[in-house]
Amino acid sequence: MRLVVTGVAGRMGRMLVQAIHTTPGVRLVAALAPAGSSALGQDAGLLAGIGAVGIPVTDDPLAAFVEADGVVDFSRPAATVAFAALAAQARIVHVIGTTGLDDADLKRISAAAWHAPIIRSGNMSLGVNLLAAVVKRVAKTLGEDFDIEIVEMHHRMKVDAPSGTALLLGEAAAAGRSIDLAERSVRVRDGQTGARKVGDIGFAALRGGSVVGDHNVIFAGNGERIELAHLAQDRGIFARGALRAALWGRGRKPGLYSMADVLGLDDL
Repeated sequence: MRLVVTGVAGRMGRMLVQAIHTTPGVRLVAALAPAGSSALGQDAGLLAGIGAVGIPVTDDPLAAFVEADGVVDFSRPAATVAFAALAAQARIVHVIGTTGLDDADLKRISAAAWHAPIIRSGNMSLGVNLLAAVVKRVAKTLGEDFDIEIVEMHHRMKVDAPSGTALLLGEAAAAGRSIDLAERSVRVRDGQTGARKVGDIGFAALRGGSVVGDHNVIFAGNGERIELAHLAQDRGIFARGALRAALWGRGRKPGLYSMADVLGLDDL
């Protein structure tokens, strides 16, 4: 499968190039960076630390997509929305691991999915998506007698909060209870907040050091507490999950898919 990697100068972009190099069934055909990036013109393999692969970094997504079967995209929201439109025109698989997307971005991505398969997740890790399926089931089983709190920690350079993974887990909990997360989530607590409202889903975001990503979902009841956790120690897990999603998406009909679809977790 011929793949394009976006944001190739970033941590995840370099990790994806490394993962493609060692994954059977995929090969890199183009690597993208924003206009003005110091990475432009460099060999993508040298940039990723695996040796020259003969793929110079470019800022021309249209030319890259025409020659590809799919694009793996961990970039910025504005870039991802633009890539979604171009991938839809090219009718290729678009795997989106970008976080920080707002409602307007998601609407444009959904529109692009009418023309090409898009697989989007706040986290591409196989373990996190299994955790999300378990969270959904536990939330459904326990009901509102248990308060739900989601705590996440990431490295000091992360720019969005709560993390895409925390929101993924929150959506799973909300789905388990058949409620709207946007209406029942609590993102900030400061000062005299009053008692916790029954049924709310709370979020707390910690930042510091080089933490790749820690997520805890706490179900707190009267006299007992259940804690479900995932600790990411290597960004390679996200790259490997994204490549699995790309391979799964090849040949699929247009539509918006999730990692739960890729892993067959909808019945958990």
